[in-house]
Parts: sequence; C-alpha cells; structure tokens
Amino acid sequence: MSSSSPTGGRHVHPSALLGRRSEHQVLNRLVKDVLVGESRVLVLRGAPGVGKSAMLAYLSDQMAGMRVVRAAGVESEMELPYSGLHQLCGPLLEHLDGLPVRQRDALATVLGRSSSPAPDRLMVDLATLSLIAAAAEEGPLACVVDDAQWMDRASAQVLSFVARRLFAEPVALVCAVRTGAGDDFLAGAPEMRIRGLNSADARTLLLSSVRGPLDPGVADRIVAESHGNPLALLELPRTWTTAQLAGGFGLLDDRPVAGKIEQSYVQRLALLPPDTRQLVLTAAAEPLGDPALLRRAATKLGVDTAALEQAVDAGLLRMGGTVVFAHPLVRSAAYRSAPAVDRLRVHRALAAVTDADVDPDRRAWHRACGTLGPDEEVAAELERSAGRAQARGGLAAAAAFLTRATELTPDPATRTRRALDAALAKLRAGALDTARAMLAVAGEGPLDEPHHARMDVVRAQLALVSRRGNEAAPLLLAAARRLQPLDPELARETYLDAFSAAQFAARLSEGVTVEELARAARTALPREDAVLRPRDQLLQAFADLADDYAAAVPVGRRALASLRQEADVTSKGLHLLWQGSVLALELWDDEGAYLLSEQQLSTVRKTGALSELPLALSSFIPILVFCGELTAAAALVEEARLVREVEGLSETAYGALTYGAWSGDTRALPQLIHAKLREARSRREGIGVAVCEYARAVLLNGSGEYDEACAAALNACVDPGELVAHNWGLTELVESAARARRMDLATDAFQRLSSKALASGTEWALGMQARARALLEDGDVAEAAYREAIEHLARARVRAELARAHLLYGEWLLEKNRQPEAFSESGIAHRLFTAMGIGGFAERARNAMVATGASVGTRPAETRDNLTVQEAQIARLASDGLTNTEIGARLFISARTVEWHLRKVFAKLGVRSRRDLHRALSDANP
Repeated sequence: MSSSSPTGGRHVHPSALLGRRSEHQVLNRLVKDVLVGESRVLVLRGAPGVGKSAMLAYLSDQMAGMRVVRAAGVESEMELPYSGLHQLCGPLLEHLDGLPVRQRDALATVLGRSSSPAPDRLMVDLATLSLIAAAAEEGPLACVVDDAQWMDRASAQVLSFVARRLFAEPVALVCAVRTGAGDDFLAGAPEMRIRGLNSADARTLLLSSVRGPLDPGVADRIVAESHGNPLALLELPRTWTTAQLAGGFGLLDDRPVAGKIEQSYVQRLALLPPDTRQLVLTAAAEPLGDPALLRRAATKLGVDTAALEQAVDAGLLRMGGTVVFAHPLVRSAAYRSAPAVDRLRVHRALAAVTDADVDPDRRAWHRACGTLGPDEEVAAELERSAGRAQARGGLAAAAAFLTRATELTPDPATRTRRALDAALAKLRAGALDTARAMLAVAGEGPLDEPHHARMDVVRAQLALVSRRGNEAAPLLLAAARRLQPLDPELARETYLDAFSAAQFAARLSEGVTVEELARAARTALPREDAVLRPRDQLLQAFADLADDYAAAVPVGRRALASLRQEADVTSKGLHLLWQGSVLALELWDDEGAYLLSEQQLSTVRKTGALSELPLALSSFIPILVFCGELTAAAALVEEARLVREVEGLSETAYGALTYGAWSGDTRALPQLIHAKLREARSRREGIGVAVCEYARAVLLNGSGEYDEACAAALNACVDPGELVAHNWGLTELVESAARARRMDLATDAFQRLSSKALASGTEWALGMQARARALLEDGDVAEAAYREAIEHLARARVRAELARAHLLYGEWLLEKNRQPEAFSESGIAHRLFTAMGIGGFAERARNAMVATGASVGTRPAETRDNLTVQEAQIARLASDGLTNTEIGARLFISARTVEWHLRKVFAKLGVRSRRDLHRALSDANP
C-alpha cells in the first residue's frame, strides 16, 4: 500500500474533465450530501486506464473543507494483513483511546500497536466503524481508496462491513476498482461504471496528445480500438513513429486495451538505461514507496539513485515524500517484463536493507521472493511471520506465508507439517480450494499417526464448511481414534466434536452411526475412579444417550451441574456451553438450557468472540420462545440477521424459524421454511430438516390446520437420534394427530414421548407428558391430566407451553359444554399468548372464547407498530439501560446512528426521555 495525505486535493488531468459531465454530477451530489451530514458509499468500477483514478482526483478537488484519508492497493502487498487499514486509520488514531476498551484493543492489535491476543474479526470491523464515526464527529470525512482490487483481504473485509453499516455519519467511502479483478469488492454497494469516452471526446483527447500529422483514418481506428479509454489515447501514441501515425503502418494488434497500454509502458521502459530500469524494478517490487529504503537498496545493488531521474523525466514515476508510479500499469509492466534473475536480485537487495526488527514480515516476504529453491532458513522465517500474522488476526496472510514456507522447505517431514498448517490456515481464511491443494501436498509426504489425525480433522472441517456435513462425523471419528493413544484429552475433545457433527447430519448421515460413535467414545473415557471434567462428563452423557435414555439422565444431570459451576468460561469454552445447552434441552431441563445459553451469549459479548455470535443467538432464541420471552427473542432474531448480513454468512436461521412459528407468521414463514429445507438438504444437515418440519407443525397447529400439522410433525420426528428436535416433534405430533383423529399416530407418539419424559422427571417433561396424555383420554381422567399438566408447567420456566396447556384444557371444556369454565381457561391462554406475542395460538384461544357465546373484545393495536424493526430493537435496548455506544456495539452501528434512530423513536412514541421510553414500551407490552 502507498499512503497519502489526509487532506487536500491532487492535480486533475484534463482527461478527467472531458466528457464526464454526468459522472461529475454524481460526485458533486455525493459531496453535498456528506457536507449536510449524510453517509454515502460509492464504488467506481471500470477497466484499467478508463479514468477511475482521475475521477478520484476530481472528487478530492471538490472536497474542500473535508478531511480526506486515502489508501491505494498494490498487487505485491495483498498478502500483508491490514496494510490497507493502516493507511486509512493511521491519520485517525488520535481517536483510538476514545473507543470502547475491547474495540480499542482489537484495532490496536491488528495495527501493530499492541501485542494482545488475536482479536475477533467482527470486533475489528466494529472498531474501525467506531473510529471513523468518532473522526466524523469533528467534521465531514472522506475515505478514498484507489486500486481496491489489490487491497489485502483483511482490510477489504473491514471496508465491506463499514460500507454496510454507515447510516447517519457525515462520511463518504469511495473506492475505485478494476473490473475483472475486483468484481467481488463491495459487491452490492452503490456503484458508478466508468466507461470510455464517446467517439467525439476520444478524438479530441487523441488529437491533443499527438504532435505531428495524424491520418484521419488512422485516428478513427485508434479511437475505435481504444474504446474511448483515456489512458490508451494518451499513452499509446507515445510509442508510435510518425510514419505509423501518418499512415497506420504496423499498428495491427489484437490484444485487449489494458494489454496494449502495459506493452506501451514496457516499450518505454526498454528505452531507459539498464541502471534506470533496475531502479524502476526495485521501486515496483517495494510497495511502500519509501525513498530512503529505495536508496539503501540501490546502494546494495551498486546503482546510483541519480539514474532514476530519467524515469521521472519520461513521466513514468514521480519522486517526493514517496515514490509514486504514473499509473499502476507502469508498476506491473516494470515488474512483469523484467527477467527473473533481475527480480530475484532486487528482492534480495530489498530484504537485506529492510529492518528485521521494524518490519520482519516484509523482510521475510522479500527473502522468499528472492529465493529460487528450497531454503530452510527462509522457510522458518516465513513460518514465524505466519505466527505474527495469526496473532494480529490476519488469517489470509498467515496462509500465504505458510504456503510459501511449505514450497521452500527441504525436509519432507517438516514440509508435511507446514503443509498441514497452511491447509488449516487456508480453511480458516475461507480459501477452501487452496486448503484442499495444501492437504494434497501434505498427503504426498511422510505421514505419522499425529499427521494422519490432523489431516482427518482438517478434512472434517472442510466438509462442514463445504455443505457436506454428513462427511464430517466419520472423519472426526477416524481422527479421534488415531489421537487416542497419542493425546487422550484431545481425542476426547474430537469425539465430542464428532457427536456434534453427527447430531447435525442426523437422518442424512452416511458412513457412521451414533451407536458406533458411542462405542468408540467410551473407550477414550478416563477410568471410573478418575475425576471427570465437564467436557468428559458431556462426552459420557452423549454416549449413554445413544443406548439408554433413562441411564443417560443422571449422567447428563451431573455433567450439566459441573458445567454450570464452571467459573470464568473463556471463549475457548463456548462450544462446551452450546453442547451443554443441547444436552439440557434433550433432558427437558428448561432452567439449565436457559442459563447455559444465556451464559454462552454473554461470554461471546464479554470476550469479543463475535464470530461465535450466530450460533449463540440461534441457540438462545428457541429457549426464549418456550419461556414466552418473544420480545427478547425477536431482538435476537434481528441481531442474528444483522450478523449474517455484515459477515456474509449463510448459516440456516433455525432460531428464526422457531420464533416465526410460535409468533404465527403465516405470511412469510412458509416461504422461509421451504427455502431453509432446501438449504438443509443441500448441506446434508438432517437436524435442519427436523427443525423446519417442527416449525411448520407449530405454525399449522396454531392455526388449527391439524391434518397438515400432523404430516409435518411426523416428518419432524422421523429419526430418534435427532436430539431435541425429535422431542419437540413428538409433542406437536400428539396434539395434531389427536385433533385429526389419527389416534394410532397420537398413541405411538405419546408412548415415545412418555418414556423420555418420565425418565427425565423435570416439571417441563412431566407437564408435557400429562398434557399429551390428556389429549388421549376422556372424562375425569382427561381433566385430571390437564390439571396436572398445568400444575407442572406452572412450576417450570416454559410459559408458552403453560399457555398451550390452558388452551387445550379450555377447548376440551368447550367440547363438554362447560362454557363458563371453557371461557375462563381459554381467557387465561389468550391473555398469556397475547402478552407474549404468540399470535396464532392467541387467535385460536380467542376463537374458543367466542365459541362459548361470551362477548370478546379486540385488543388495541400496539403503540410500537409504528416503529421499524431496528427502531423497536434500539428502543428496547435503550429502555434496558444500555448506552448509545453499547447499543451500537450490539447492533453493529455507530453511537451517532443510534442517537439518530432514538430521536425518531422519541418522536413516534411522544416521549422525551429514556425513563418515559421505558414506560411507553411497558404500556405497549403488558
């Protein structure tokens, strides 16, 4: 990357003004919008030389009175993590200490100002947004990025986040991107295509750049073949002779315009003296543009830096505070056209003069580029650079360093180890194809048992992220078996991961059964007299569940008790909390599931492990729904949607399905279920199929469509090995089958449900068992069962299930013509459902009340109906006492944007303070 000044404009070439009226109008309007306090994002896309940089220069000239920070991508620096962010954030670091502590530390770490552990990438994103917003508090700010297609991946991801989360800040983010090379950069953001000049303007520009006669026919041909590319019109005539321009002789060339321009630069470079060409090559290989570094490298090469003046005179580059090429194509022409031996020599010189203490990673990269064959010393230095990159959160850079280190490693065993490290780094960086390639490299070398185990683990992780989830469990099982004699503790962790993978694949699993996993896992458990850690207790519980549910219950309870007693769970223990909440739900332990899921989410927020946020949110949402806390669940559904949006994630929103089903979203949920069913099947996630069918069953039971609900519930509980979802499906199947008079199905589902519920013995389990039993009985036996269900569920946390027990009891009383009692029970259900926001079942309860013949009023519309989803979420968080900064961190927006939304909320609700806000929301949600 090459840095640029924080303020001021640059000289605008006449080609930027010619024929660009409409483009200028767009840029002028952008500047005006930002000056009045609005946020604007714009991507300029176009071919090389078409005028993107000139447009940025024009824009800079219009930004008088604004602060401008700039960055420019350099192809050779794409592997260095956060190098682009260094440029944009460097001039703004006076605001760093004002950020929330975790954000401050995250940004300081990736910028090399702190040696803290590698931060979560989403925290870096949020910190950058907060830093830019803080700078904009002092006045309008413009972030201008040229050649963004060469931005390092880590910085590009940050900019993508910032672009999507700018709302109410006086900030412009304008990036220029080359088509064909950076098409995925800020995809979906507002863009302006920079195209070639029209024929008349192109001819005008051509004639202004040519001295001497130009044949009209030749001019027409040049204009046509240049496609109006301004740089081509200015640059190509420089290398043509007078005879060629006058008659067109020798102009035949069918290469693309960019290739012609680059070749033109190659021809101009060839006219320079050898020493000058070598210095230009050195500058091209050294992306910092540091004149002092260039002088030291020249001395190492034995070349006088005065030779560079001829390149300056030729208009190929400029010397000042930094070395700047006239166009990126000059840099690429100089580097690509140079003989390989010259490039090696230049990189060695640059490595020799780069300070190993100040910039060890750049030195290592130059050494690698200057090395032709295997070299253990260079490979080891690259491996150390990979470690530093990982510590800063630069996964893509770490993967690049490790890949090159593997290529340079002479020892086969060491090369295998580094290839496995590179494969894992590539996987974590999202480069799946190259991860597979590095696995293949590792497979060609000598493999001992630990290496085989590591390969199985990486392959399993590849399967999980490659939408082939059913392949993961067999690979993890194989890895655990290999690890068992080598590292028993790691083997048990891997067995536990294998259970998780198997639970996800469930009905769509292939090659390994849960019973087989259980048998293997038991052989890895510590001896009976050993003190088991929570992780080992969880593994034992999951293994026992595969064979005997009743026997697994006491083991599971001990595991959950131990897990809940664990103090200060760190980000490394988050997966255990998730596995614990799954076990708690399977054992009908509503209190344990609530507390563990709540702890998982709070730990994610406390530790800044925001990449774990989607799973934590999705896990907590169904529990909140069962507990009747649908307002809180709705907030988490929206937060999960925001996380998937800002991170570009495609995880299936299982929590949102449960919320939508219970809230009675009959308009949007059926389409969402259809889409998520298709996704779950393509990802080979059987648990996803079960949850989709369960959500469909709940929605249909809520609206009284029992035949369809019965079919969906039957599909939901096909596989007893699908933990949790199978239990939920059974409860819906008993109700829908009983209502549809499919007593054979209802009885079978009840028997399966009852065996688990009685073994569990929790208030939730016993309440569900009694409720299901009441649906199959009649007379006094049925009534006693309904009352028993209500008594059990009233002592549990699951208020939504309690409301359904009141509803079913009220409907049964209505069938018995006991209208006053039916009205009372249905009324209780209606009040509970309405207060909780469970729409479908509330309407079903209201219908039961109406059927008693009593007068039933309508509930007034909520005050909050006028609020948007985000306004309602901000209002709730503000009423809970969170500050604007804390709300912004929760919703991935700036504190200024939170304030902007709150002003609108106050106006809509007619309140003036947060205290009034709390009261208004309480009145709207009794």
